[in-house]
Amino acid sequence: MLKGILRYIIFLQLLVISSSALSVVEVKEFSSEQMRERFHVLVTELRCPKCQNQNLADSNSPISVDLREEIFRMLEEGKSDREIIDFLVARYGEFVMYRPPIKKTTMMLWFLPGVLLLVGLAIIFSVRRRQIMRATDDITDNKAGLAVEEQARLADLLGDEKYLGDGKHRGNSSRGDNSDASHTTGERK
Repeated sequence: MLKGILRYIIFLQLLVISSSALSVVEVKEFSSEQMRERFHVLVTELRCPKCQNQNLADSNSPISVDLREEIFRMLEEGKSDREIIDFLVARYGEFVMYRPPIKKTTMMLWFLPGVLLLVGLAIIFSVRRRQIMRATDDITDNKAGLAVEEQARLADLLGDEKYLGDGKHRGNSSRGDNSDASHTTGERK
């Protein structure tokens, strides 16, 4: 019996909560379908002054409800969209517009994202270019990816005096060239 009463109380609470959620819906009688479209365009293009990033259509704050009523009233009075927007900008500032006009004060807002994108792409391009240049330099300097010891042995075998692994210039003593042998035997010419 206790479970039945508990279920009944939960059901009533859910019913009250759902009915209060449905009461937020605003029903307006527009004089024409064109007025309805203009209203919906305006409330989606104008931002709620209280909410961070919601338009008037999505916000349920009291100021948004008031502004929707004000926009509806002004539309029914025959005001143009420009007059309505100018009224709201004069009252709340350019913050209420999602797309403010391009002026000195809004230049950074309009062009900074593009500039930052270009700077980011330039940085990525230059870093990538340096990586490619470094990789090609490593391959040409490294003689097909050999270790330093292998490069030195290869240079000794080939008699390559230009590069000998450790960067030191060594003679061709491994070839058996006896041009310096006279110094060791003590003979003089």
